[in-house]
Amino acid sequence: MTEERARQERATEPLTQHIQRISRRIRAFDHRHPLVWDLHLTGFWMTAALIDYHGGGWLNVTRDRDNPDWLVLALSLGLSLPLLGRRAHPRAVLLALAPLALVNAWTGIALQATMLQLLVVFHIALRRPARNLWWATALITTPVAVMAARHPQGSPDQDIAPVLMSIAVAAAIGITVRTRRDHTEALEDRARRLEIERDQQAQLAAAAERARIAREMHDIIGHNLSVITGLADGGKYAAAKSPERAAQALHAIATTSRQALGELRRLLDVLREDEQTRAPHPELTPQPTLTDLTQLIDGVRAAGLPVHTTTHGSPTLSPGRQLTVYRVIQESLTNTLKHSGPGTRAHIELSYEEKGAVTATVTDTGTGAPDRTARRGGGRGLPGMQERTALYGGTLEAGPRPHPEQGWRVHLHLPEESPQ
Repeated sequence: MTEERARQERATEPLTQHIQRISRRIRAFDHRHPLVWDLHLTGFWMTAALIDYHGGGWLNVTRDRDNPDWLVLALSLGLSLPLLGRRAHPRAVLLALAPLALVNAWTGIALQATMLQLLVVFHIALRRPARNLWWATALITTPVAVMAARHPQGSPDQDIAPVLMSIAVAAAIGITVRTRRDHTEALEDRARRLEIERDQQAQLAAAAERARIAREMHDIIGHNLSVITGLADGGKYAAAKSPERAAQALHAIATTSRQALGELRRLLDVLREDEQTRAPHPELTPQPTLTDLTQLIDGVRAAGLPVHTTTHGSPTLSPGRQLTVYRVIQESLTNTLKHSGPGTRAHIELSYEEKGAVTATVTDTGTGAPDRTARRGGGRGLPGMQERTALYGGTLEAGPRPHPEQGWRVHLHLPEESPQ
């Protein structure tokens, strides 16, 4: 939310930013200290009512000048003091003002402080269900009708119609502010939920990939330890009769151990995470190798995507590197099937070099749908490929083919295996 708010402020005018900051500070202060604002507003209207009383301004609108001063003073204070609780208890405040407004109308004093009931109507519209506005309207207009009957001054419509219009305006303002506030809160809540969901999806994607890597670690350790055990047993029996064969076994054990150690170090670097994000009891299953590429490509062809392959050199890769190449090709072909348009063709080029270096390039000729650019990182496939590639210090490039060619290109390069 902080980054989103900063981006919005950068996109607006400086004066607008200044006003928004001041408005947020005022709202935040009012939220922390509501009584301060309530005291100021109530004190302001009480002062206005007392000025109207002491200055004799009420005599300009009254319909009966013979009322005692103490009653005018009591009504002036009584119609303004209850505003202190207008936000917390607007209905109770309006009910408390109703008898005073009725006395004001019955006696013909006609204090303008009765219009302060409109503030209460605003808070009812802002904080209470809309059905409360019906009885609030009746409660305010009843004293007006009494004054029009006891102290007529023109037609009754001249007294009642302005009051009804004022109530409608106050209620409309309250409903508008409430609608805007609810809309803003809904947007903020949605932004928070989307941010949480985005983080959760990223964590789930990383956890799922790490769980798969954990299964691969089981295969690597189990395979290499089995080989080492067999070589050690054979070397032990050959030590007495054929020292040369025992030496060959020891050499093979050293080579296999270094390979297993290198694989294990890479995997442990990736699997350093908190226990909470680690998938419990992952299911251990065998992982594919380069010998399974033919079956993978045949399945893609059966799904309707023509695939042509070109191979240079002979593979001399460790099981982990074979799995990385396999997964990258698998993900690339899957993306081509999902995002490319009809008539698309794919091409796989594999180049095997010495000491385990390999280059794999997967291209297609499809124009694709508008969401084809989602391959750039919106899903989980590309992060998974990048994580696998990073295990061996390789590079992975994925993006549209250079103009004027059409389609998509994924390029993987794994460097030579460094001796451990």
